Amino acid sequence: MGHNQLTNAGSLAPKFIMIQSRAQITVRYAETDMMGVVYHGSYLPWFEVGRTTLLKENGLSYRDLEAAGYLLPVLEVSVKYLKPARYDDVLTIVTTLAEKPILRIQLSYEVRRDDELLVTGQTSHAFIDREGRPVRPPANFTARMNELFSGRQP
Repeated sequence: MGHNQLTNAGSLAPKFIMIQSRAQITVRYAETDMMGVVYHGSYLPWFEVGRTTLLKENGLSYRDLEAAGYLLPVLEVSVKYLKPARYDDVLTIVTTLAEKPILRIQLSYEVRRDDELLVTGQTSHAFIDREGRPVRPPANFTARMNELFSGRQP
């Protein structure tokens, strides 16, 4: 469920808009080690689930971006492991886009088991064409981000 959140800490503070989505996954056995603890590398595909869910819920299908010749490779990634997830846990990936993207997209992630924060992370992406050259985002992406970050909804 993608949505904009308006935060206004006080009457004199400016409004802060961020885009956020939530996706649920259940830990599969193949994503764990012999102790039933989630392997550290398993979190990166879950970040991808969060990222694509956020885009799709806001009218920007990753599949459509690729079909139009735009790719969004990961430029940077960081992960902080706080507590382990285990086999068969139901986890929520909370993905946040806190700043309107211009050329790069910066996303933050939280992996939670109920209210318990297990992992945090960030990724940075840039648009490239099929030949790997950096390009500006497509016009429909820019227009949608402008709508979302202005607080206007169609």
